Amino acid sequence: MASSPSTSPRPQHTPNTAFRALRGHLSPGEFAANVRRSAREIGEQVSCDARYIGRVESGEIRCPNYAYERVFLHMFPGTSLTDMGFAPRESVRGRAARARGAHAVEEAPRRSTARCADLTHGQLPLHTDHPDSPGLIAFPNCPEYDEESDVLRRAFMTGGSAALATASLGGAPHAWSADRPTCPAYAGDTEAGAVEEAVRHIRLLDDRHGGAGLYHRAAGPLRTAYELLDAGTRSQAVADRLHAGAGELALSVGWLAHDSGRYADARSHYAEALATARVAADPALEAHAFCNTAFLARDAGRPREAVRAAQAGQQAARGLGSPHLLSLLALREAGGWAGLGDTSGCRQALARAQRLFARGVRDDDPEWMSFFGEAELEGLEAQCWSALGVWDRAADHAQQAVRLQKPHFTRNRALFTAELAGDLAARGEVEEAAAAGARALEFLGPVQSTRISAMLQAAADRLRAFRAEPAVADFLSRQAAATA
Repeated sequence: MASSPSTSPRPQHTPNTAFRALRGHLSPGEFAANVRRSAREIGEQVSCDARYIGRVESGEIRCPNYAYERVFLHMFPGTSLTDMGFAPRESVRGRAARARGAHAVEEAPRRSTARCADLTHGQLPLHTDHPDSPGLIAFPNCPEYDEESDVLRRAFMTGGSAALATASLGGAPHAWSADRPTCPAYAGDTEAGAVEEAVRHIRLLDDRHGGAGLYHRAAGPLRTAYELLDAGTRSQAVADRLHAGAGELALSVGWLAHDSGRYADARSHYAEALATARVAADPALEAHAFCNTAFLARDAGRPREAVRAAQAGQQAARGLGSPHLLSLLALREAGGWAGLGDTSGCRQALARAQRLFARGVRDDDPEWMSFFGEAELEGLEAQCWSALGVWDRAADHAQQAVRLQKPHFTRNRALFTAELAGDLAARGEVEEAAAAGARALEFLGPVQSTRISAMLQAAADRLRAFRAEPAVADFLSRQAAATA
């Protein structure tokens, strides 16, 4: 049975017929797969699916964000965004658009996200009309946010049920509004889509900024997602989407807690996701939950639990057709063996991870694994050798991770650079370690991660005996100021 229709007005868009013509005879799903493959060809990673293609063709997305722009121009050389039916970027963003957005905030505060505090600097954001979707948040005093990052700051970060319900509608009015803060009688496609949208954008936020500044703002949408499950649905398809979306959102919020050093909270969220996976008989969600649980157990000093959870995740993932997922789970297992001091077990798991990774990407790879590339493979191996005290190998792999990491994964660039600083310090290369530590400190600000800060503290502790070296003294001074 179909879900109950919404009686509220929908935004009016002009269909993008030019882009629809580019799709040709392919289905939206097939075309989305082509977009993802083309992105990988140029080193981009986009979470394109049939729904995104539908939003473009309906005119809801008037101009793509910069990552999609690069992919589309690569797919259709010699064709401009205007040729593809998109509006000029300056017409949907920039100072004029932000002024319009700011005015809209004053006129309609209930429908805006203006009351959401800046996650990094504590300033009030402005409403903006970003090309990927209206109703976003701009951060005027941090240049990094002026382009791609502002597309990530979605209405769901306000933590309200209305914000989550409207996230996939670009801030449009909805039957579930600020005047009606309770759940609808039945959840439908719109609500399931809102949860899915929240999951995507919280991950992208974390890629750039880490979890410390985001965690407390994500709890509200998570509660709302589970309220939607309790509300019930009129179709099994929507129920399946809501279970998967709520479980993935629990994992995303759990990861923010994990990255913020809130291990007990993270453990609770991961357990919630695992229970949701079991109820819904969803092996993909179950594998993801075990993957995160293994990572948390390693960081929390429970290496044997990390091994068991990673092995359980591999069992759940065997039928999913994703060698890269199995590779990541093998790396989680290797981390557990390293924590136990079992060099043989660690080596075997690392070799298995490398073999599986070499099989390449597949269309069946989970969407949440967009971060998992060569840099992550190298970085996780570096952490294993570091745990075993094999500093030469640890530093070599950390250097590779830093070299290979894509620029838009700001958080991971900070993470691997901090890892390199610690490994070089342990290897006795103090000037090189101080230089790497100084580079990692430059990321702090846009990136807020308790884990990364702790890694830099450990590197500083190792270098303190060499404070007579000018480079070391400079790093120690800057590191102390950053943690003051």
